[in-house]
Amino acid sequence: MISITEAQLVEWLSPIFWPFLRVLAVFTSAPVFSSRAFPVRARIALAFLVAFASQAGLPAAPLIGFNDPGAFGAVVQQVGIGLALGFAVRVVFAAVELAGEVVGFQMGLNFAAFFDPSLNSQSSAVARFFGHMTSLLFVVMNGHIMVLMAVNKSFEAFPIDQNFLQALGQMQLHQIGADLFASALWMALPMVGMLMFVNLAMGIISRVAPQMNIFAVGFPITLMVGLLGIAFTLPMLDKPFLALMERVVDIFAGG
Repeated sequence: MISITEAQLVEWLSPIFWPFLRVLAVFTSAPVFSSRAFPVRARIALAFLVAFASQAGLPAAPLIGFNDPGAFGAVVQQVGIGLALGFAVRVVFAAVELAGEVVGFQMGLNFAAFFDPSLNSQSSAVARFFGHMTSLLFVVMNGHIMVLMAVNKSFEAFPIDQNFLQALGQMQLHQIGADLFASALWMALPMVGMLMFVNLAMGIISRVAPQMNIFAVGFPITLMVGLLGIAFTLPMLDKPFLALMERVVDIFAGG
């Protein structure tokens, strides 16, 4: 009769279980992966497949039993690092959406707000359009592969142990949070400058020809210039998006 001891079970399951928790936390918090269109069972199965396929490239991890006193700390670390990675990717999406909010404010389209079910909040039409474009860029530019690569490299920078606070201090996520506003304003700068020039021209026209109803003429012109500006600047969105994604990978790769 074949007998299996608890030590053997821990030795077999521990190398897969802890990476599985970290990958599953990433899939729960990262954009696109956490979409409601992605079924939960398929998300769990994909997380297990990624954890199983990554075994050959992962560094040797200590065996932590499920009944050990440090098991709870290991669970907190794996889930915390996975959620932090998903949050960092979400910050990249938020930077592009914030640029859309700024552009929509300059175009006068912020009143056209819709309920975004993915965020459970109101978002303007331009911000939502930029968010959809970011999702398409994420898939087209292999952003999902970059996220999986960041997960694999995170096991080298943040090995499996019970010290989550030390790993959180090494990540320094506040720096990428600060880059959110700088990157958003940098992406929206060409549009903001163009629309400010249009508003300045409208102000000069209203002073030269006071009899012209500038409020009736200014909004269609601002809207048309804004749409043309989006059409011309949208193809250049890939470079700042890729730079932010590389920044996220470097944070979790220990760079």
